[in-house]
Amino acid sequence: MAAAGSPDVFLVAVSGEIESGQFPGFDDLYCKFCFVYGQDWVPTAGLEEGISQITSKSDENSTLVWNFPIDITFKSTNPSGWPQIVVSVYGPDFFGNDVVRGYGAVHVPIVPGRHIRTIPMFVPESTSRLQKFTSWFTGRRPEFTDPRVVAQGEGREVTRVRSQGFVTISFNVMTKDMKRLGYEVTPSDMENHSLVSVTEGIHDY
Repeated sequence: MAAAGSPDVFLVAVSGEIESGQFPGFDDLYCKFCFVYGQDWVPTAGLEEGISQITSKSDENSTLVWNFPIDITFKSTNPSGWPQIVVSVYGPDFFGNDVVRGYGAVHVPIVPGRHIRTIPMFVPESTSRLQKFTSWFTGRRPEFTDPRVVAQGEGREVTRVRSQGFVTISFNVMTKDMKRLGYEVTPSDMENHSLVSVTEGIHDY
């Protein structure tokens, strides 16, 4: 039990942007995001999910620039189930139907400061030639009913996927009262750039 006057929860404030994406061969894409977190975590401010504008390639590097803001604050009693952000990218196919062009997820950085993450994206694959032909003919490509499954390892091992594209996200992370509850984190004064794997995790839940 916490001593009188001491906090029994800590806060994690996250802001930043879904900056850009690279999806060779595709254009006019938009993205959606949502946060996935453990049962001990509660959002206290900001938005848990959102959808960006449609953007087109703007340079010779085939970069799609969204600069779509994220801003949310959580409270929790322990780090288990540390929040992840799940990003889904969509765009038109040959028939003009909106289809998924990539899924990806990454944990919010634990260390306070500014961080940049580049997330490898993937799409589910049809498991047979007939399914591939049917998907192409009908314009209905394989996709997850709920993108949150991307952040949950359970059941993912039976899903056939193919790598497709990258998304870059910038995070500004602030924490409060973690040290008072016995959790030590070291602030990051410099931008932390890293490429993360789809399976990166603190805890899967």
